[in-house]
Amino acid sequence: MRKWLAGPDAEAEPAAVWALCALMAATFCVVTTEHLPAGLLPQISSGLGVSLSVAGQLVTGYALTVMLLTVPLTYLTRRIPRRPLLLGLMTLFVLAGLGSAAAPNYALLLVSRAVTALVHAVFWAVVTVTATALFSPAVQGRILAMVYGATSVATIVGVPAGSWIGQHAGWRVAFLALSGIGLVALAVVAVFLPATAVSRTRNDDTGVPDTSRYVVLLVTIVLALAGLSMAFTYTVPFLTKVTGFSTAAVAPLLLLRGAAGVASVSVAGNLADRHPRLATTAPVALLSGSLIGMYLAGTTPVLVAVLMATSGLAVLVMITTLTNELLSVAPGDLYIASAGGNAVFNAGTAAGAASGGLVLSDIGVRGTALLGGLLAAAAVAVLLVDQGRRRTRGTARASADDSP
Repeated sequence: MRKWLAGPDAEAEPAAVWALCALMAATFCVVTTEHLPAGLLPQISSGLGVSLSVAGQLVTGYALTVMLLTVPLTYLTRRIPRRPLLLGLMTLFVLAGLGSAAAPNYALLLVSRAVTALVHAVFWAVVTVTATALFSPAVQGRILAMVYGATSVATIVGVPAGSWIGQHAGWRVAFLALSGIGLVALAVVAVFLPATAVSRTRNDDTGVPDTSRYVVLLVTIVLALAGLSMAFTYTVPFLTKVTGFSTAAVAPLLLLRGAAGVASVSVAGNLADRHPRLATTAPVALLSGSLIGMYLAGTTPVLVAVLMATSGLAVLVMITTLTNELLSVAPGDLYIASAGGNAVFNAGTAAGAASGGLVLSDIGVRGTALLGGLLAAAAVAVLLVDQGRRRTRGTARASADDSP
């Protein structure tokens, strides 16, 4: 692992690897906590005496908080050194998790969730830039792949495990378990994470600031994540109502999709580092093809299972490579630029889920895969148009330089 994370001239420092592992563990905790209530809604609903729809606001309110406050909070905390900021965020995460576990009523649970969402808003803007700063810029894509790989592990292991714990030991124990993991990650970060610059700009590394490319990538992310969210939100009814899988087959299929994402970490990292421009387009195109393929082959179980796995692989590679390119061209402070990316990731996810509900009522669950794929195709078109425009501009500039 140290050799894979090393730059061209040196092996990665052991302390940096330990710090990266701690940041990955913290990422796992934050992502698992974000989605955990969705798997515990019946237990929380009955335990606190609220309806399922009210309990569901624990997820919706969390997402809205992150989407709206990521950039403002990152800006407000921009002058705090990164190490104490991360330690403070993780301390708040642990305390909020304990507060959730001990909440005697819904109102206090909602407050605890709000605190966790505030942590999430700043954490995601800070963690990717902090993690990449520990290593050579030549392996930035590999570092991002490791961090985002932790999100896939959270999805396929953390959330199901938390749901299982909640079903057998109570939903409060699930929150306690996450706080325990977060505490361990906090201790490792305290020992191994070095002090890093309060602000970082692209000029510190090897990239070239490019505001227009940054905006293009933000638009691409919104479209791609909206398409992803529209299709993935309604995966379960698609599998059961369109393809005809049994309810018992759904969990293994979701596991297959998540496992494909985890398995693609190496591919994502190497693509991002060695072929950054190709890496931004190819996985979005693969996602689009997978979703449209699911629409066309919706009644063929074997093909749907293969396309599910393909979409899982595409997602991790796509998120890694788009983030890598975003940071490589980001103008100004990388932490603010990262916050902007995180905000549009959440905006695209929210828009896709909401639009999927409208599609569901108009043309049925099968249509969510088709329109999700078309939104991802629109994201590919945005990237290709931008690349064509840049080639044309480069050719014109070269011709002007060659003219007498």
